[in-house]
Amino acid sequence: MAFPKQVRLVEMSPRDGLQNEPGPVIDTAIKTGLIDRLADCGLNHIESASFVSPKWVPQMGDAAEVMAGIKRKAGVRYSVLTPNLRGFENALAAGVDEVAVFGAASESFSQKNINCSIAESLERFLPVMEAAKQHNIPVRGYVSTVLGCPYEGDIAPEQVAKVAKALAELGCYEISLGDTIGVGTPLKAKRMLEAVAAEVPIEKLAAHFHDTYGQALANLYAVLEEGISVIDASVAGLGGCPYAKGASGNVATEDVLYLLNGLGIKTGVDLDKLVATGEWISEQLKRHNGSKVGQALGGNCA
Repeated sequence: MAFPKQVRLVEMSPRDGLQNEPGPVIDTAIKTGLIDRLADCGLNHIESASFVSPKWVPQMGDAAEVMAGIKRKAGVRYSVLTPNLRGFENALAAGVDEVAVFGAASESFSQKNINCSIAESLERFLPVMEAAKQHNIPVRGYVSTVLGCPYEGDIAPEQVAKVAKALAELGCYEISLGDTIGVGTPLKAKRMLEAVAAEVPIEKLAAHFHDTYGQALANLYAVLEEGISVIDASVAGLGGCPYAKGASGNVATEDVLYLLNGLGIKTGVDLDKLVATGEWISEQLKRHNGSKVGQALGGNCA
């Protein structure tokens, strides 16, 4: 299959990027500054916060303040993660454009991460889906551990397809397929996608590949060839991997954009502005810039 002519980039850094940052809770002003800069780069879908208990995810405890503090830009979708009905209600009060729910392709990961089975997790989403439908709020679904699990190892593509299909049947308009621990390789990614696309139309699927083993760009190239046209990424590669100490998490948006530009695929995102944003947030957090392109173009090659 030919590459898509256009790709929608879904920016993950304010949520998936920052939620695992160690140390003190990041200032709300840094989070809103990041989101506003990302919107200015031309990104039109930014996952901005997570309405979860601060007891579990302290970095996301100011979600309502973040949503109130951003300068909303026309044409930009500001989405948030809402694992339950209370989270959804708080997100609705904060005026979000879209919410997301998450399940896992691995039973062990589901139990360890959200303390319930895959089937139970899907049941828990029902009240969120119903409430979202009432308020005309689109819901995106995430499936984690699609190419491997820290507890079970390899995951059967058919199992991923089963969970993705269930989320689609619940009413998720798009399903993001997450290689949570970044262990996938291109052929595995293609086989997984083939299995899922047999159950859910490919135009409803997105790729969310972590770069723990340095394979994310190769895996993205492989699924672009199969027709994927939505990619999740995080500026400066923000976000660690709690299951691989010291390892990188999300693939860097700058690196993905450089690849897409080289393939002649349109995104509407300005690479120079994106690199500057990656540099800015890395300085704010006093952390290494995880983007290779950011290091090369930003001049921080040390």
